Amino acid sequence: MMLNPFKIYENLKQTFGEEPAKALTGVLGQMYEELANVVTKVEFNELKGVVKELAEAQKRTELKVEELAEAQKRTEERVGRLEEVVKELAEAQKRTELKVEELAEAQKRTEERVGRLEEVVKELAEAQKRTEETVRSLVWGIDDVRKQLGGLSAAVGHGIEDKYLPLMKPFALNQYGAQISTVQRKFIRYPNGKKDEVNLYLEGELKGEKIYIIGEAKSQPGKKDVERFHEVLNRLRNYFKAEVKGFMIGYLFDPEVEDYIKEEYPEIDFFNTYEIEEIAERTS
Repeated sequence: MMLNPFKIYENLKQTFGEEPAKALTGVLGQMYEELANVVTKVEFNELKGVVKELAEAQKRTELKVEELAEAQKRTEERVGRLEEVVKELAEAQKRTELKVEELAEAQKRTEERVGRLEEVVKELAEAQKRTEETVRSLVWGIDDVRKQLGGLSAAVGHGIEDKYLPLMKPFALNQYGAQISTVQRKFIRYPNGKKDEVNLYLEGELKGEKIYIIGEAKSQPGKKDVERFHEVLNRLRNYFKAEVKGFMIGYLFDPEVEDYIKEEYPEIDFFNTYEIEEIAERTS
């Protein structure tokens, strides 16, 4: 509230008179100014303190705002990077889905091919079964043929034996110098119960010693025949405990078989059928 000097003077004048009223009014005016100045300075200092605090607070707020702005900037950068990653993931997912579709189509085609292969395998299995039955029939047929050929071979062999049995004594005498007492077709049975069939069995003497001359007759001897005959001769040597000579007779010897006998079994003699008669009829 503003002080009214005139009103104060009038009040004082009525009480103290004109001169004292002037003096008192002046004193009161000065005191009012001093008091007004004192209040203004205090308030001003308080205001300065408040302003300073506000300035500090503003400064801190601005720093905080700057920090928040930096954090916001970093956050936006991270969000930007995340957006790129999400975009890439979305593209990758799209490609994956396309790949899955392609794989699904490929799987479908594979299943179709497997289905066709199963049908083919089934057909092959049926064909294999028919083939096995055919092969079985052929094997049976071949066995029959072998039996028939074996019978023919045996018949031919027996025919050779029968034809040349009467010539064996002169043959053995002229070829080996042996005196033969026994000529026959014979089975030799061993102590173990096994046996060998001998086509041409010749038993006699050579220079006062026991000798056995064993002949094998085949229409066309092969290497396997030679090997089997060699094994028979070895068994007979162990059984007789005496000298055993062996020879083979055939209508025809393959040159390879001849070479094989000469190289591998030189102790076995071999003759064509016509040579037997020539040797038997030979005169000294």
